[in-house]
Amino acid sequence: MPFNLPLKEMTLREKLAAMESLWEDLARTPEAIASPPWHNDILDERRQRLTEGQSRFIDWETAKADIRKKLS
Repeated sequence: MPFNLPLKEMTLREKLAAMESLWEDLARTPEAIASPPWHNDILDERRQRLTEGQSRFIDWETAKADIRKKLS
């Protein structure tokens, strides 16, 4: 089913609202969206690093501060 939005005529606010509506609708049935195989591979790697003590969790505020430092 083709679907066209007048993107060139839409404001940023309208585009973001459309994206939010689509995301809300998709989020209602997450089981309908299959993760790609590479995603599970990455999760398995991260679990293994945690098990081996090579990685650790940090709180979200610390993570955001670290990211900001790296980007500035």
